[in-house]
Amino acid sequence: MSLINTVVPPFKATAYHAGDFVEVTDQSLKGHWSVLVFMPAAFTFNCPTEVEDAATHYAEFRRLGAEVYVITTDTHFAHKIWHETSPAVRKAEFPLIGDPTHTLTRAFDVHIDAEGLALRGTFIVNPDGVIKTAEIHDNAIARDMKETLRKLKAAQFVAKHPDRVCPAAWNEGKETIAPSLDLVGKI
Repeated sequence: MSLINTVVPPFKATAYHAGDFVEVTDQSLKGHWSVLVFMPAAFTFNCPTEVEDAATHYAEFRRLGAEVYVITTDTHFAHKIWHETSPAVRKAEFPLIGDPTHTLTRAFDVHIDAEGLALRGTFIVNPDGVIKTAEIHDNAIARDMKETLRKLKAAQFVAKHPDRVCPAAWNEGKETIAPSLDLVGKI
């Protein structure tokens, strides 16, 4: 069953953020757009590159009214040390959520039971806590946050313009489509 258009289930987790441990819940995702970025574990090979990429684009996410949350199966204590010791992760200004109980990885269907780790999953959640996009792939393939930004912009556009859809490779400012019976078979 797809998670698209479902509400984020209730959860409570601890994150390392801005030099402190903070509680993050499903209610923390309400009132703004959220980008949940699941990664296997801290101190791995590809994960720091993704954290750094998210950090590079973080100002743009914030400009769009979105918060980024990185989630791994580690504890918030591990995230503190990861943030302090990795030059790439040190750039993160967003919460690093620990999910040692695997509550979130299971709820978002990215948990690898045999390894106790998460797949690389990216979810865009609207201000009502509804999941609007989901991308899950093999852990050997790191993400490009520019594509996540493009999807966020598309999700925000169609939320503001429910009578429009964003076609393939749509980017902000490009043409959209008004679905209509007259277009069937003509595109």
